[in-house]
Amino acid sequence: MSTIFEKSYQRSIDSLVTRFAKPAMQGATLKAWLFDDQKSRKAAEHTLQAAGVNATLRSAYKPLVHFFIEEIDCTALAAASIGYPMHEACAPNRFLLETYPLTKLVGDATVEFYATDAANSTYHVNLTYQDGHEESHQVFAPNRTHSDIDGQTLLSPTGWLNINHEGQESAERLETDLEQLFHDAIAAISAYDWGNTEPYFEELNVSAQLPFKDRALPYAEEVISLTEALHEDIYFSLLEFFQKKSGRPLGDRGLQPGQIVPEITYHAGAPSVRVSTRKLNTEDSTGPHQQLSTAQAPLFAAQILQELDTLGGEHYQAHARSGRIVHGRYIKGSDAPIMISGAQHANETSGVVGALRAAQQLITRKNAHFTISPLENPDGYELHRRLCAVNPKHMHHAARYTAMGDDLEYRSAEKLGEKAIRTKAQALTGAKLHVNLHGYPSHEWTRPLSGYIPRGFGMWTLPKGFFLVVRHQVAWTQQAEKLVDHVTRHLAAIDGLVQQNNAQIALFEKHAGETGFRIINGFPCLITADNAYSVPITLITEYPDETIYGENFIRGHTAQMETVLAAYQALQKHIKE
Repeated sequence: MSTIFEKSYQRSIDSLVTRFAKPAMQGATLKAWLFDDQKSRKAAEHTLQAAGVNATLRSAYKPLVHFFIEEIDCTALAAASIGYPMHEACAPNRFLLETYPLTKLVGDATVEFYATDAANSTYHVNLTYQDGHEESHQVFAPNRTHSDIDGQTLLSPTGWLNINHEGQESAERLETDLEQLFHDAIAAISAYDWGNTEPYFEELNVSAQLPFKDRALPYAEEVISLTEALHEDIYFSLLEFFQKKSGRPLGDRGLQPGQIVPEITYHAGAPSVRVSTRKLNTEDSTGPHQQLSTAQAPLFAAQILQELDTLGGEHYQAHARSGRIVHGRYIKGSDAPIMISGAQHANETSGVVGALRAAQQLITRKNAHFTISPLENPDGYELHRRLCAVNPKHMHHAARYTAMGDDLEYRSAEKLGEKAIRTKAQALTGAKLHVNLHGYPSHEWTRPLSGYIPRGFGMWTLPKGFFLVVRHQVAWTQQAEKLVDHVTRHLAAIDGLVQQNNAQIALFEKHAGETGFRIINGFPCLITADNAYSVPITLITEYPDETIYGENFIRGHTAQMETVLAAYQALQKHIKE
C-alpha cells in the first residue's frame, strides 16, 4: 500500500462552539447550517445557549425535509403549499428534487409544490393545520456556485452562518468539514502523477470516517446518509477527473483507470481521510447458501457457480482483471435461443438470482435453448460484498463497473475481458434476443458536493418502479414492440407489481416531474432503435434493487425471473425470424 494523502479535520460544529461560546458573544443570535446529524446539532445548540448565545443549528443537506422532520408537528398538518426556488446554475427541478420524499412524511396532509422563479435559495412554505390555523415560513437552503473539473458552473449545498450581535447582522458561507475533506481528497488525487497509461492503478482507495449518523426515514428504503452521499460523490468525481485526464468526454464508460474504492464509514470522532493505492483484491467472500426462490440477500459467488453447474449443458467462460472466471452455461435445444445475463453492473444483484431461477424453470422444457451468465462482473460483485459488509443499505456505485474501472458493455473487440462471455454466447446460439438483467437505486441518489443531481444520471435519482429498456436493430422494430407487449402483460399479472410501480411513479412525478417513459400495460418502457448492438433485440430490466433485502429482495428477483420467462415465451410465439 502506498499513501498519497492523509488528513484529519476539526469538526465544524466544534469550531462553531469554540468561536461563539465565549463571554464576548453573549446575547448574540446565531443561525447555522451544517451537515451534522440532528443529535450533534442539538447538543451544540444547548452548549451555545448555556453560554448565552441564542443558537439554531439546521441541516445544510435537504434543509426542507429536515425542517419538516425537526420543527413541524406533521401529525397536526392538513395541507402544505411549498414554493421552491430556481437557479440558472442548476436544473429547473433541482430544489424540487431536494424535497423528496416529503409528501410521504406528512401523514394525510396534502402537499402542493410550485416554482417561485426566485434564485434566492429559499423555500416559501405555507402550512394549514387541522385546527384551521395557518403559518408561513421561509426555509433557507444554503448553496454556493462553483466550477467543476470541466469548467461548468455548479450549485451545491454548503454551510452557512447568519449572525446578529450588538445590532450588527452578517451572513457568511461556512466551508464545512465535509466539504474540506472532499475537496482536499479530490485535489490530492488530481495533483498526483498517474502517468499516461491505463490502468493507472490496481485499487485506488479513499477511506474516510465521518461523524454523521445515517437517518432512516419512515418511508420505503429512504435514508438520509452523508456517508453514502460522500461515497457517490468521491467515486463519480474521480471518474470525471480520470476521464478528463485521458482526454475522454465526461461520462465516457470506456475509461479504464483501475478500481476506485471509496470506503466511507461512521465514526464519532474527528472526520478523517486517507487516500492510498493498493493491490487488487483477489479473494472471494464466503457465506451460507440460500434457497433460490426465497433468497433474501445477494448470493455468494460460490453458490452462483454451484447453481450454474447444476444446470448442466456446456460450460464456457471469460476472465476478469483479477483472474476471477466469468462462468456461463449453454443449454442446447431446438427452441429459438435466448441469451440471459446478470450483474454487468455488480451492485445490481436481484438479476443474479432472477437469472438462475429462470434457468431452473427453462431446463424443464423439452426443447429449452439458452445461455446464462448470471455474474458477468465478478470483481465488482466481490467489491460490492466487501462494501456491504460495513454499509449494507448503501447503493455502492463503486462496485458498478469492473476492476479495470470501465463498463464491460462498452469494450471493443481488442480487449474483451469479461465481455467475451457475451460474444461466446452469441457464437454458440446465434440468439436474436438478449435479456440483460439490471437494477437501479431503491432510494434517492445524490451528489451533494457536486451539484446535488448526479451528472449524467438525472433520470435515475429517484425510484420509479420496475421498468424495461429495449434496444433493437432498426429492422426489428415490430418484433421489439411485440416482445414488450407480451412481457408487460405477463408482468402485470404478478400480484402487487403494477401497484408498486404506480405508487413509485406518482411519487417520482410529484418530486421530479414527468418520467419521460411510455407506460405499457402499467410498466414504464423506453424503446429505441440502435444498430450498434450485435444481437437484434436486447431487453434490459431495471428493478429498484440497490440495496434491498428480505421480502423486497424476493419480490425483486421474482420480477426478474418472470421477465426472462415471459421473454422466452414471446420469442417462441411472436418474434421468430
